Amino acid sequence: MLTFLRTRSLTQWILFAMVVGTLVGWAFPEASQQLKPLSTIFLRMIKSLIAPLIFATLVVGIAGHGDDMRRVGRLALKSLIYFEAVTTLALVIGLAAVNLTRPGDGVRLHAAAGQGEQLAQKTQTLDDFLRHVVPESVFDAAVKNEVLQIVFWSILFGVALSQVRGRPKEFMVTGLESLAEVMFKFTGLVMSYAPIGIGAAIAVTVGHSGLGVLKNLGLLILTLYVALVVFLLVVLLPTALLARVPLTKFGRAVKEPALIAFSTTSSEAALPKAMLAMQAIGVPKRIVAFVMPTGYSFNLDGTTLYLAVASVFVAQAATSTDPVRWPPMTLEQQLVMMVTLMITSKGVAAVPRASLVILAGTLASFGLPLEAVAVILGVDELMDMARTTVNLIGNCLATCVMARWEGEFDDSATGEAVEKAPAPETGTPPIKEPASGAG
Repeated sequence: MLTFLRTRSLTQWILFAMVVGTLVGWAFPEASQQLKPLSTIFLRMIKSLIAPLIFATLVVGIAGHGDDMRRVGRLALKSLIYFEAVTTLALVIGLAAVNLTRPGDGVRLHAAAGQGEQLAQKTQTLDDFLRHVVPESVFDAAVKNEVLQIVFWSILFGVALSQVRGRPKEFMVTGLESLAEVMFKFTGLVMSYAPIGIGAAIAVTVGHSGLGVLKNLGLLILTLYVALVVFLLVVLLPTALLARVPLTKFGRAVKEPALIAFSTTSSEAALPKAMLAMQAIGVPKRIVAFVMPTGYSFNLDGTTLYLAVASVFVAQAATSTDPVRWPPMTLEQQLVMMVTLMITSKGVAAVPRASLVILAGTLASFGLPLEAVAVILGVDELMDMARTTVNLIGNCLATCVMARWEGEFDDSATGEAVEKAPAPETGTPPIKEPASGAG
């Protein structure tokens, strides 16, 4: 029996924990809420990894392998072009889906607007976004896990370090390489706790919302899930085929990070594991270190699609509530709202309930009722699971696409290190960048 338990993979333990957590949350809804500290511990341990891991890998990727600045700039430009193209397609699919199913028709808004107004006050303008990119203190950014600020500061640090010559540069690069290796081992230790933390998170979610929550706003949830599946099949799958990404190897690599993202509704929780997995299947470390963290601010495909669905849902519900005050939105008005969402959704991934913050601010800008935010909050966790998972898959694929675009994808990588990386007791070295990579 002990041998059987020891030979189970981390994925199998996570799936088992999710089933147990669902049963506990359903059978003991009140008692399940006491498990929240277990999931909080897991999320806090993961979040403590983010700043040092991104800083070390990104700086080494820029300064540690002789990259010139034109090379870094070329990767940044290609990444942003790809991000904008994919998120635009996500908006189009979300807009088409919500207009086809019209889940907001017949909804009557009676909930209090207080929660919506509070979220709307947190929305940011373009000026706010530009100021937000630059940290006043890198230590404050690290404490708050402001991923975009950490990336910005790390890029500047890496550029500055690349201009240093001799022993000081060698000393810094060696130290940061050592830090990166330690953080990968740290990730292995934290991941051994993942089944407990994830099982507790599922139990708390089910216990709080109940299985019956699927009946509330069911069409909205179904619309989102179907639209996300369509996005995966119509956008991400053809993209992977065009970039000649080995689908079997890619699917095996993302399954555990995707399960973590789905069960915890946290992209940050899956980030360290996803970075390891992409390196294992042949993406150079320098590309993973740049594209993955940047994507968490600019390439949130699932969140972008969700915002399209949720905002039009609110417009439909408003029309059903009072067609005189809120007449049906024209397609032109909806497109303007989509452009607004595309701009305001950048760089707020670290804000709690960021999608709801963006949604509330957009609704306020277009004069739509904020009462709808309180209605959506009731089922937001269920939708958050799906959109966070798609965010994760989209960012993993982005690293593969950029590696292929740069001509640096290592097709000879087996991906076997994906399973070995989290095991701290083996004493094996952390995942190394494929020999053919330029990093």
